[in-house]
Amino acid sequence: MIMKTVRLSQSAKDQLSRLKGKSGIKNWNILCRWALCYSLSEKTIPTDIPIVADSNLEMEWETFGGEYMEIYEAIVKAWCIQMKLPTDDETIAKYFRLNLERGISHLCGTGFIKSFDDLVKLAVKERK
Repeated sequence: MIMKTVRLSQSAKDQLSRLKGKSGIKNWNILCRWALCYSLSEKTIPTDIPIVADSNLEMEWETFGGEYMEIYEAIVKAWCIQMKLPTDDETIAKYFRLNLERGISHLCGTGFIKSFDDLVKLAVKERK
């Protein structure tokens, strides 16, 4: 497993709270999965900034990934390989966190997400 416990920054928690209200999705872990996948779909490496896990929002890795936790780990590892990054446990965990925080920030910052339907449209849009 990438990590035992997923902890988020206060900023990410605040952004997720707004996304919960807009999307109607009640569970933190579901929104975090959307955010991670959104960030991983971008063609860039997130800025390597320290992430301060200063909120009280935390979930076990099993809760984050659910029955697909091994797939999420494999996707992050494959992303690291694609970006020509090392695939040791520390690097995978680091880029998981960076992608998760970036994904949350981007989903909130776009102004595009106003409902659950907007999340679905984002996921199924054609890639050029």
